[in-house]
Amino acid sequence: MIDTTQNKVLPRKFYIRPVLTVAKDLLGKVLIRKDGNRILAARIVEVEAYDGKVDEASHSFNGKTKRNEVMFNEGGYFYVYFTYGAHFCSNVVTGKADHGAAVLIRAVEPLIGIDKMIENRFSRNLKSGKEIYNLTSGPGKVCKAFDFNKEHSGLDLTSSNVFIVDQPKLRKNKIGVSERIGITKSVSLPWRFFEIGNPYLSK
Repeated sequence: MIDTTQNKVLPRKFYIRPVLTVAKDLLGKVLIRKDGNRILAARIVEVEAYDGKVDEASHSFNGKTKRNEVMFNEGGYFYVYFTYGAHFCSNVVTGKADHGAAVLIRAVEPLIGIDKMIENRFSRNLKSGKEIYNLTSGPGKVCKAFDFNKEHSGLDLTSSNVFIVDQPKLRKNKIGVSERIGITKSVSLPWRFFEIGNPYLSK
């Protein structure tokens, strides 16, 4: 049973660690959005790390701008951006203030509020049971299912209606590692982490 109260919300100290550590430790944790009496919740099953100090693919590589300024907060803030003129992507800022690192949430496993996620994504009923695995299997799909947009960028994950609650840490043999997806710079960095065998991973 997932505790959706603020009692198990991840504290600031979880996020102010190095981005690769936070990225792996986010796997299995539960992302929650509270909207009035409605709760949307999902397990984080796939992430990618981005660190502007060494990573040309990171938005923060060339320094602070109006678009990426949230990345330069201390760890524990939500960074949401619009990409390819098509969809939003949600990220968790990590490290100390002014570092410029974040973890992209690539895929989640829906737990609570699935009907609302389906409505947000498709505006219709699912055609088949298999289609549920397509619901949140990519960063843009996650944001659409949760209805995240630029208004959510800059939220404090330790004290807002969007937060992440603690769950048992995944065993090392359950964590897959690979190069990141859909980038053209720093492509060789093995900074994508995922729960091996989870059916909700991005395709």
